[in-house]
Amino acid sequence: MRDRRRQGGFTYIELLATAVIILILASAAVPVYRWDQKRRYERWLKVDLALMRGAIDSYKQLCDEKKILEQDVDQKCYPLTLEELVEGVEIHSQDADEVKKMRFLRRIPVDPFTGEEEWGKRSYQDDWDSSSWGGENVYDVYSTSTILALDGKTHYNEW
Repeated sequence: MRDRRRQGGFTYIELLATAVIILILASAAVPVYRWDQKRRYERWLKVDLALMRGAIDSYKQLCDEKKILEQDVDQKCYPLTLEELVEGVEIHSQDADEVKKMRFLRRIPVDPFTGEEEWGKRSYQDDWDSSSWGGENVYDVYSTSTILALDGKTHYNEW
């Protein structure tokens, strides 16, 4: 017979202790992963909002320079819809009667928190904190998500 004391391997207690340690480390990593994912989504949301707001500002500047013709007086030189920024508008040159089509966005970005291309909009005629869109034009965009941000004070629809 062999001597059992000389056999290599782990005891049941050692395996159980190792499994408990791995479980504790894994349970600590899950909240860190979720926090990091939310932080990445916040960064993504900031970039998307800046991109759309920059496109709206570029449209406004060209309209103020009379390179884009307003379709309506209530438009106030802002785009009527976000789709208009994607589809493009005709740009009129002053020196020649040349007309070019200019697009301001490749596509409407997806809101990282809702997973949809739907954004809250405000027109120039709306209040600055309005949550309903008047429909005259697109002056500003915001997320429709009501989730609390990582700062613990604001919601994403307030950005």
